[in-house]
Amino acid sequence: MSTPLTLLTGASRGLGLAMAEQLLARGHRLLTISRRAPPLQHPALTAWSADLADAAPVAAQVQAWLAGIDPAGVSRLQVIHNAGVVSQLAPLGDIASADLANALRVGLEAPLLLSAAVLHATRDWTLPRQLLFISSGLGRRAMAGSASYCAAKAGMDHLARALALEAAGRPHGARVVSLAPGVIDTDMQVQLRNADPAAFPERARFVGLKDGGQLDSPATAAAKVLAYLDRADFGSNPVADVRDA
Repeated sequence: MSTPLTLLTGASRGLGLAMAEQLLARGHRLLTISRRAPPLQHPALTAWSADLADAAPVAAQVQAWLAGIDPAGVSRLQVIHNAGVVSQLAPLGDIASADLANALRVGLEAPLLLSAAVLHATRDWTLPRQLLFISSGLGRRAMAGSASYCAAKAGMDHLARALALEAAGRPHGARVVSLAPGVIDTDMQVQLRNADPAAFPERARFVGLKDGGQLDSPATAAAKVLAYLDRADFGSNPVADVRDA
């Protein structure tokens, strides 16, 4: 009997943890990759602790791991790139180079390298393959004080467009979507609300979202993201929003 196989990054808390819980409840075999293992115990869970700021060795490990999987036991493969970090919330010139590099490495370089490893390792698989990048509206609308995060998400969107073009016309090409998941009540939102308003002029907007009850819980957002993965038209639009009809 075949089962879905999912690789999920950034699964230790927030949206990632909620998706991990729901995927296991759905009967998926799950590999998570996070700096800290998710607080979960399940026979179908394999949890790797790794820093995606150094993604090259992780990508090699993923490629080797997938090479040992018999695709006959897999009904579909899903890769969810959820890991991301926000650098210091300030004008670009006020942020340390190491902080900026970390944001781009986790938010864009890691999805690029991991996707390449997955596509290489599964190139002969004939089962459905889906790549899902958890993007943001900030990849499509710039925001002062968070240039590195905006750049990473915009790059993720364009990466999805390029991969979709590469898969077009191939009978077993991977379907790819870079998805904005809505506004979610996570630690990242706390970071945005606690920023210095002098350095981060949009702080008040995020305070207003919280005060106005406009934030989805991680569990609600996770259910919406996984429902989008289940859509029959997944991949028809490589850059999308979870609120799309």
